[in-house]
Formats: sequence, C-alpha cells, structure tokens
Amino acid sequence: MAGGTSDNHDLLAALNHPLRREILRIMSDRKPISPRQLSDRLEESLSNVSYHVRVLDEYGAIEEVSSRQVRGATQHFYRCTLRAKWALTVLRGGEKKKRKDRR
Repeated sequence: MAGGTSDNHDLLAALNHPLRREILRIMSDRKPISPRQLSDRLEESLSNVSYHVRVLDEYGAIEEVSSRQVRGATQHFYRCTLRAKWALTVLRGGEKKKRKDRR
C-alpha cells in the first residue's frame, strides 16, 4: 500500500526520535554510510546508532546498499530512501532550527 495511511504511520514512527531524524539528515545529503561512521560523526555509541538504523530500515526510511568485511565483521552501508514531501520537510525544518539555535 505505497503512500497509504499505514506507510505514513510507519514513517511518522521512524521520525519520532531525534537521533533517527539526525541520522536521516546525514544520510540524505551523503553517499552511503555505515552505522560505525554515523556513530563517529554523531559521537554516539555504536550500539545506540545501530539500533536506530535498524528501526529506520524496518520502517523503510533507509535501505542497505552494500556491505564489506572489516576485521572479521560485516560493515553495512545505508542510504536514505525518504520520498514523502512531508517527511523531507520535517528533516529540513530541523536543520533550520539547528542553524538558528547556533546563532
């Protein structure tokens, strides 16, 4: 049911957490990124970032685009798949507020 009420509800749930919104902001402007890279950039624990990346993936806000072996573990890379105009507006609105708060 693409674009339906259920999809919007899932997307709203995905955007409900500030860290998930920040992850999506980073992903929306960049090439695919891993949870480790996000963790370093956001100065958050890898376990916390990985949890929120899994939630975003489950809700269809991001998708895995590649993976590679790194020291015996698999590193996954994701990109933002948000297309709903209202969701993109929510993300941009947070950026404006963040910039305004820095002044």
